[in-house]
Amino acid sequence: MSSPRTEFLAGVRAELPITLGVVPFGLIYGVLAVSAGLPPPLAIASSSIVFAGSAQFIGAQLIGGGAPALVIWATTFIVNLRHLLYSAGLAPYTTHLTPPWRWLLAYLLTDEAYVVTAVYYEQTGAPLALRHYFWLGSGLTLWSVWNLTTAAGVLFGTQVPASWSLDFTMALTFIGMIVPLCRYRPNLAAALVAGTVAVLANGLPYRLSIMVAALAGIAAGVIAEQWRGEAQA
Repeated sequence: MSSPRTEFLAGVRAELPITLGVVPFGLIYGVLAVSAGLPPPLAIASSSIVFAGSAQFIGAQLIGGGAPALVIWATTFIVNLRHLLYSAGLAPYTTHLTPPWRWLLAYLLTDEAYVVTAVYYEQTGAPLALRHYFWLGSGLTLWSVWNLTTAAGVLFGTQVPASWSLDFTMALTFIGMIVPLCRYRPNLAAALVAGTVAVLANGLPYRLSIMVAALAGIAAGVIAEQWRGEAQA
């Protein structure tokens, strides 16, 4: 029988396997942020305030590379535009919630939380009035792990041997999240286009290849979705 507690715990359980890849991700960010010149308290606080791993990584790298503030703002903004798509996909499930609930869930919406929540919402038979507790459980689990590992990376990350190659786990984590979503053709189109453009534009200064690839991927996904809608009409 569904209840707020069972839905919350289901969200925690669904998110826990993904956190195995988030742990080294957070450690690496902590080290990177400090090496880029961010004071340790600011590096730790960024994970609570910003709570967007990709944007934090890119922002720290651009700061360390001396990129202009406008480039940093524009790049992190565009990289995070994907959250508009996430929120649009989950918005129909939140119409019954109060504004404070929607604000909290929007803050907790990340790549990792979206993946497990979107899949669960499509498959569960739980009452709509209780499903947001699953989202809360998955989001808070990710938030807790991300903030704890960021702090550990800031305080102890330099003691981790480089031979562990923890940076590779970041790529593996995103691959593991993206592959299940690629069953949906617009998502597959967005992933293929973004990946191709990122490789081709790799030589651009200030890591602008990331911004260009993100825009190309979003555009490809939107166009593919429009074509799909027209084909079904």
